[in-house]
Amino acid sequence: MENFADVKYILDGFLFVFAGILVMWMAAGFAMLEAGLTRSKNNATVLTKNVAVFAISCIMFYFVGYNFMYGDGNAFIGSGAMLSGKTSEDLGYPVMADFFFQVVFVATSASIISGTVAERMKLWAFLIFAVVLSGLIYPIQGHWVWGGSELGGILTGFSDFAGSTLVHSVGGWAALAGVLILGARKGKYTADGHVRPIPGSNLTLATLGTFILWMGWFGFNGGSQLALGSKEDIDGIAAVVASTNMAACAGAIAAAILTQIIYKKVDLTFVLNGALAGLVSCTAGPDLGMMVAFVEGIVGGVLVVLAVPFFDKLRIDDPVGALSVHLVAGIWGTLAVGIFNPEVTILAQVKGIVVIGAFVFISSIIVWKILDLIMGLRVSEEIEVTGLDIHETGLECYPEFKKA
Repeated sequence: MENFADVKYILDGFLFVFAGILVMWMAAGFAMLEAGLTRSKNNATVLTKNVAVFAISCIMFYFVGYNFMYGDGNAFIGSGAMLSGKTSEDLGYPVMADFFFQVVFVATSASIISGTVAERMKLWAFLIFAVVLSGLIYPIQGHWVWGGSELGGILTGFSDFAGSTLVHSVGGWAALAGVLILGARKGKYTADGHVRPIPGSNLTLATLGTFILWMGWFGFNGGSQLALGSKEDIDGIAAVVASTNMAACAGAIAAAILTQIIYKKVDLTFVLNGALAGLVSCTAGPDLGMMVAFVEGIVGGVLVVLAVPFFDKLRIDDPVGALSVHLVAGIWGTLAVGIFNPEVTILAQVKGIVVIGAFVFISSIIVWKILDLIMGLRVSEEIEVTGLDIHETGLECYPEFKKA
């Protein structure tokens, strides 16, 4: 029995480390996707943001966030010593493996915001917001569900396997709050309400980013099984990974078909975001089977094609479609658990979406507004026209373009 316990300890710890590495790789995916879907004059800033936001999120979650999320505390927020003073013996798996797996999730949530506010937000305003998100906003709402408190029973019955709401919609709500204050990019919308397309610089990079995110999602959802030490656990992980892949495939093809019907052409950017929307849609319930994932992916792919022009009609400028992918599909994926899982009610899912969404949106808009008053969120019109790279980083991503 002692040897079995040791083997389970090793396998569970390995799952956290390996899955965490896959999720960390998603940071590269977000960077490539955002760089590809934005203009080259802003790409050095985009890449700087994505590296820095990952580093900030990991530092803040270690010193503050992990404890607020998983410490005993009270119904609203956890507290205690760093990492709550937990030991590997208490948990039954390596405590630092658990921390590493959790920290890459908060970094993912913060990365989602970057694309929505791209091409007109000051670098340091964004990074300071990431400090607050990863240190306070994300771990507080995470404590209500994954931290075990369920906010004094308000969220009892709410189910989110890997974070359609707790990770993806959180990033989406925070991004929406920021972009409402920030405003649209110059020239995106005409005075009479027409939308001017602003093409990205490199669809090859965007496609690479999507495949990296797709791969990383196997760790995101598969690792959320949280155990590898039994036959049942590996069966569960295999089912989750297969369902995750199915949802992405269904989302990509649904978006391709719908864009062909609507625009008479297959739009690659929608196909990429359709795959990502399928992945987000499946994240709350990847353990519900392949057919459920197939349906979730189809609906996610359709929603992203409809949501992008919807946000444009509201003059909410989202260069990479992150709101459509992570917020809209995140809400759908969370509701889908209430539809397809007989043990979970729609009411419990709606409560979780509303409570978490309201908290994140309100707290985020307060932080964004304070930053706007203190330092300003937006670069000057001149900087926006010439590009953020030289002003924010002193570099150009593609300096030879000018020579050519």
